[in-house]
Formats: sequence, structure tokens, C-alpha cells
Amino acid sequence: KNIYTFTRCRVTSPGLVGYNMHRDERAFFETVYSDVFPVLFKVVYRILRDQEAAEEVCHDAFIRFFQHSSTLPDVTQAKYWLLRVGKNLAYNNSKRRGRESQANQRAWHEPQRSQDTGAASLLREETARLVHDAVNRLPGNLRDVIVLKEYGDLSYGEIAETLGISIANVKVRVHRARSRLAQELEEGDVHIPQ
Repeated sequence: KNIYTFTRCRVTSPGLVGYNMHRDERAFFETVYSDVFPVLFKVVYRILRDQEAAEEVCHDAFIRFFQHSSTLPDVTQAKYWLLRVGKNLAYNNSKRRGRESQANQRAWHEPQRSQDTGAASLLREETARLVHDAVNRLPGNLRDVIVLKEYGDLSYGEIAETLGISIANVKVRVHRARSRLAQELEEGDVHIPQ
């Protein structure tokens, strides 16, 4: 699908040769949406662990993208921009939800009740919670790369571009994050079901 149209015009910039590229913004938005939404949703969902909240954050990220899309030259740059914005919105949403939950618990003084759905289900839920908590305890620089790598399925190069760091730095951070997680989970005697 071609998202560019060319028109003849007079150009005074020394780098251009008589053509001005005008992008079909609707087609550009649709292309970016179809390419980026699945990855963005995975990353945001991993941070929030709530499908409805993740969809809302992705929606907000794409609204911001629509407002700024003319400043982004291509789909690749739009992807990295959206991942940064989505990640930040998700962390902000998570913090806000945490504050709201604490306020509600204090207001009602009622402990949360867990549902007993069987030993295997309970073990999976507990393991997921412990892994989620362990990831959240990582320093921000390690947490960001592990979330983008493991839950966003991004390559080292894509992570480097998204975070504005070198590929070597991404590899080091991913290794450190995995090592810390393994150590912390081992110390906590966490069972990881296969």
C-alpha cells in the first residue's frame, strides 16, 4: 500500500530535486496502527495486567500519535515513538491505579478475597504474581528492556531505537535483568510451571 504521493513544486532546499513528498496521513495512520498495535498492546498489557486498561492506554497512545504523526517521518520511527509513549502511559496508569486501590482499601478496611479455583490455578496465579512483582522491583532501566524483549517480542535493535541506547547496552541490560530475576525467583523458591 503506497502511503506517499508526489507532486511537482518549486523547492529551494539544496537536498531536494523538485519534488515534495506529501503523505496520505490516513493511510499512514492505518499502516502504523495495523503494524504497531499488536506489539504495543502486549507491552502495555504486561505492565498493567488488565485487558481493558491496556486497551484504553493503547487508545490514548494512538490519539497522541494522531496528533503528532506529521512529525514522524516513517512507520519505524512511529513504532518507536508509540512504544515509548505507550510504556510511559502504562506506568502512569499503573501508579494511579495503585494509589486508587490503596485509597479504596483504606476507605473500606476490607481485605481482598481470593477465589479458590483449584491448586494448579492457584499456583499459576501465585507464580505469575511473584514474577510480575519481581519484574516491577527491577530498576527502571532493566525493567524497561526486559518488558520490551520478553513481552513486546522486540529485537535488540528495536529496543535500542525505542529507548535511545546502543544495542550493546540493550544486551547487557537484558542479561542483567534476566540474571536478577533468576536469582530473586530462586531465592524466593518460586515454582515456574512448564
